[in-house]
Amino acid sequence: MAQQLNHHTLPLLSIGALGGTVSMRATQPGAGATPVITGEALLDGISQLHEGLDVHIETLCLVPSASLDFNLLLEVLIWAQEQVKLGVQGVVITQGADTLEETAFFLDLLWSDDVPLVLTGAMRPSDQQGADGSANLTDASRVALDAQSRKRGVLVVMNGQIHQALHVRKSSAMALEAFNSALFGPAGLIIENRVIYLRKASARTVLPMPRSTHHKVALLPATLSADTVLLEHVLALGYDALVVSAFGAGHVSIDWVDLIDQITTEIPVLVATRTGSGSTAEASYGFIGSEMDLIDRGALMCGFLCPYKARILIWLLIGAGLGREVGKHLQRLGFKATEG
Repeated sequence: MAQQLNHHTLPLLSIGALGGTVSMRATQPGAGATPVITGEALLDGISQLHEGLDVHIETLCLVPSASLDFNLLLEVLIWAQEQVKLGVQGVVITQGADTLEETAFFLDLLWSDDVPLVLTGAMRPSDQQGADGSANLTDASRVALDAQSRKRGVLVVMNGQIHQALHVRKSSAMALEAFNSALFGPAGLIIENRVIYLRKASARTVLPMPRSTHHKVALLPATLSADTVLLEHVLALGYDALVVSAFGAGHVSIDWVDLIDQITTEIPVLVATRTGSGSTAEASYGFIGSEMDLIDRGALMCGFLCPYKARILIWLLIGAGLGREVGKHLQRLGFKATEG
């Protein structure tokens, strides 16, 4: 996807555009916004920042982020790695906000460079009053070029805040302040054009690149009075792992437990809380369908990791041949307490 850059004037910053709201506007009166604004056009919105800088920008695709997929993200990762080899000081990716938290987590688990990789987007299309895309892209570019951002992996910059990919969540459908890092808080802020970090960079865990991408991971939500039809067919449909988005601290209906018992003998079963904040338990409840019961049946509690990111983690681990090591990686990533 990347084109050869002039080695005599290597850009300090590379920006890859994937589409999303930041690239959207209505193409005619009364129509809804669609992704039509290229990365090159996005650059016009940050002209004040890039004066005096050498900026390279490419439109990698123009899609709403709901249509991104793992294979495309692997191509984006390779493109970003190529930019680092060409000598850039930072890389920015623009995309839609709908899946931004998942994309950031996916890339962070595979990003081994010290160079910052920063994701950003917008909550309002470019033709709406109060559009935030240019401000977010400007902030993200500043963060990507800041020396303090090195060795922090993938960062998300939205609404004047810097979030770690491990912790960031989209918690509002359309508000400008849609992104937060519940319990952990933002890693930093952009104040008066200055990048201010609130904590030091910490050690990171990076996974091997997946050798296979054809495997499938199911994600099933536990809901009140849910039937068992989908659960009954998980194995027959060829899924390689199951993530359960469970009630509370990791609980399911009594109607699900025997099926989960069977599934755990064939594929990994991960249990994450659907609540949006907090951790699954491991030794609090003993009823049928509780976290203790599910652990006894072979399921693995995900701690602070949300169901959507748990699905990404196990997908990458299976692709790297490490599907049975998810518990160890949950501890290494800080989502569960280390045993002992």
